[in-house]
Amino acid sequence: MKLIKYFVEFILTILFFSVFKIIGVKKSSNISCYIFKKTGPFIRSYKKIKNNLTIVFPKINQSEIKKISDSMWCNYGRVFAEYMHLKFFRENNNQNIKIINTGKINELKKSSKPILFFSGHFANFELLAMYLDKNEFNISALYRPLNNFFINPVMEYLRKRHICKNQIPKSIPGVKKYKYGTRELISKIKKNQNIAVMIDQKVTQGIKVKLFKKDALTMNLPAQIALKYNYILQPLSIKRVNDINFEIFFHETIEVNKNDDEYLITKKINERLEIMIRKNPGQWIWTHDRWRI
Repeated sequence: MKLIKYFVEFILTILFFSVFKIIGVKKSSNISCYIFKKTGPFIRSYKKIKNNLTIVFPKINQSEIKKISDSMWCNYGRVFAEYMHLKFFRENNNQNIKIINTGKINELKKSSKPILFFSGHFANFELLAMYLDKNEFNISALYRPLNNFFINPVMEYLRKRHICKNQIPKSIPGVKKYKYGTRELISKIKKNQNIAVMIDQKVTQGIKVKLFKKDALTMNLPAQIALKYNYILQPLSIKRVNDINFEIFFHETIEVNKNDDEYLITKKINERLEIMIRKNPGQWIWTHDRWRI
């Protein structure tokens, strides 16, 4: 049954991608926003979205929940359509992407230490790694392969071709193709290459750290890398400001003190993620089981 479901999803994805490729980036982004706003609530549990929003905003009312939910689904749709136009975003000389604090970029480029960039799934999060790669940060991006093994090769192709060529899949137990993701990551780290990773997804391995005052199983890999390999921990975020226009913000670097351990560093990382979510709730993905342990 799952095989049939995945194949149907694949056919629909290819169909929509073909149409979006023809009609252009702005029209496809707008149309996909509308489609996802109408269909999204029937695909994913509204109750889950409401529960997650209540954890973050305990006093939120029904109209605010709907507003954020609609905005999330719209952004979901835009990101989906924009995969067919990654080449446009890469080649347009950042006309659609504005950097808020360029001084921080110059500071990071002068650093002699390797950098681990981290963020969450906001706006079109794929553009973060693309921007870093275009601006000669020589990054390797860690990603989680899709469950749908029909669609996943398509997404891998698009990422390697238009985002950054060094794409490292997270290791998945029992899946031969992704067995050696961790080994590949360590190889890049030992060469002092910069790393980009999303830290807001639910993980199966990690440590319990508070996220909005509630325990969440959290990726502790960034903390391990910072402690063992002396990496800079650099948060950054992206915000959609007008249809297909974006702002990227480089936040203050996380300080790692000599008394910090994995837990304390991961706690600092989650605190930065909390700030990003509060500032831009309508463009974060609320459908994940982020607090399920």
